[in-house]
Amino acid sequence: MKEEIRIALAQFSCEIGNKKHNINKMAKFATHACKAQKKADIIIFPEMCLTGYSIRDMIYELAEEIPGPSTEKISEIAKQESLYIVYGMPERSEKGKAVLFNTAVLVGPEGYIGKYRKMHLPTHSVFEEKRYFRPGYQTPVFDTNLGKLGLTICYDIFFPEITRALRLQGARFIICISASPAVRKKFFETLTIARAIENTCFLAYVNLVGIEDGLQFWGGARLISPSGSIIVQSKYDEEDLSFGELSYEDLTPVEAFVPTLRDLRPELYALLKEFSEEL
Repeated sequence: MKEEIRIALAQFSCEIGNKKHNINKMAKFATHACKAQKKADIIIFPEMCLTGYSIRDMIYELAEEIPGPSTEKISEIAKQESLYIVYGMPERSEKGKAVLFNTAVLVGPEGYIGKYRKMHLPTHSVFEEKRYFRPGYQTPVFDTNLGKLGLTICYDIFFPEITRALRLQGARFIICISASPAVRKKFFETLTIARAIENTCFLAYVNLVGIEDGLQFWGGARLISPSGSIIVQSKYDEEDLSFGELSYEDLTPVEAFVPTLRDLRPELYALLKEFSEEL
């Protein structure tokens, strides 16, 4: 397992409903990431970047099983560039054509590795995800040559239980892909730092940019250290490819200075379950 990792954060504007165009764009970003002065080990793309976020009822035509045709195409890019890739797409369940998930996919040089299904689906103000998606129920961690990776999606970052579950399963690098409109920028910039600090882990956040159906996405991708410092910050409101590095060795002094995992109180989780059921 590599102890030092080079990460590429690739925020871009999607073409609504055009998977071929968006995959080609992802391939170009991947090529640039591998031809940089120092080659990236992993490139991270935004939530729903395969199709665009604001696809509404087009989703029933655009969603695919995972693995499926688009997963295979993006896996070929990963193999060709010897690169891990994280990206978002609408997933169709193999058990029901109308059962859809908002999914983050991980592929690598070895092909398809795994997926995470978004657990918290915003359905308020401009969001209507529960109209289309079924929530996920699992928090998988993926054991790779880059270490144990955890995935999460956008609104999930508001719920610390998910990143905590990933960290307790051994993930030291957690990736959050997002489609956040500009009005939520302050929230995400605050919460991504909080999730990294409270779990003493590295956290990467990659957001869409551009305007879709009246929603303006703000970009602002970032890589955050376990001490809460910003390792790299991407531009706001425009496409960008940024690079940052992490070293797992840097976790040791932070874990000693802020031993949040040591100081966990497991009995509180039972109380949280009890209290939340009484809301």
